[in-house]
Amino acid sequence: MVKITIKDLTFSYASNKILDNLNVVIDSSEILSLVGPNGSGKTTLIKCMDRILRPKGSILLDARKLEDMSGVEIARVFGYVPQSSSTPLNTTVFDTVLMGRRPHISWRVSDADLDKVAETLELLHLEKFSMRDFSQLSGGQKQKVLIARALCQEPEVLLLDEPTSNLDMKHQLDVMETISSLVKEKGISAVMAIHDLNLASRFSDKLAMLMGGKVYAVGSPNALITESNIGYVYGIEAQVMNDLDKPYVVPIRSMSASTVCS
Repeated sequence: MVKITIKDLTFSYASNKILDNLNVVIDSSEILSLVGPNGSGKTTLIKCMDRILRPKGSILLDARKLEDMSGVEIARVFGYVPQSSSTPLNTTVFDTVLMGRRPHISWRVSDADLDKVAETLELLHLEKFSMRDFSQLSGGQKQKVLIARALCQEPEVLLLDEPTSNLDMKHQLDVMETISSLVKEKGISAVMAIHDLNLASRFSDKLAMLMGGKVYAVGSPNALITESNIGYVYGIEAQVMNDLDKPYVVPIRSMSASTVCS
């Protein structure tokens, strides 16, 4: 499995700097959650890792520079799961997942490719939806199909951009449990940008807390999710409880509101 080292990564939209000499290491076979307030660079970092965006600095896969790799080589390492899909409305679930085989298809789709799609759909309990139109699925089902498409690339790392956005609590848990199971069963890694600190706490091996395009701190959920860190990074007063082996955050008020009331 691959170890990812991100060194001095910088990215700007015009004159607006989003990532500012960011450094982080992602070990193999772990779930790393990128957390932080809006505009801290979480989604931008995910897109830089998948070469959707072209940053300055370096991303090393073991000792190899990402910039020296072809698109097909990168697609065999990273499986990208976006917040939403631009998949055509008339695409079936089976064909949507089959798109993930592109890095492995030479001239035509083989029986092995079709078998891999069927195996992946079964793994994620999606086989009964295989001939259904993608657009007809619920939000949670769509998210699992996008994960299946990425998994069909046979990647070493899943990159997930807000995998639980716009999902209800049941589907949030379902998607996060799916990701956790895949990491354990397949021995792959997962890097996800996520807003929900409680989901990140429960399902992550490690957090990278971003602030202003930099890494404020990296560590376990127990080490990072503290009232002082949340106050400084998010600007809110919160209570952190540890009744379930992992810290759980209860927001109380924004610090600006607290200042106005005092």
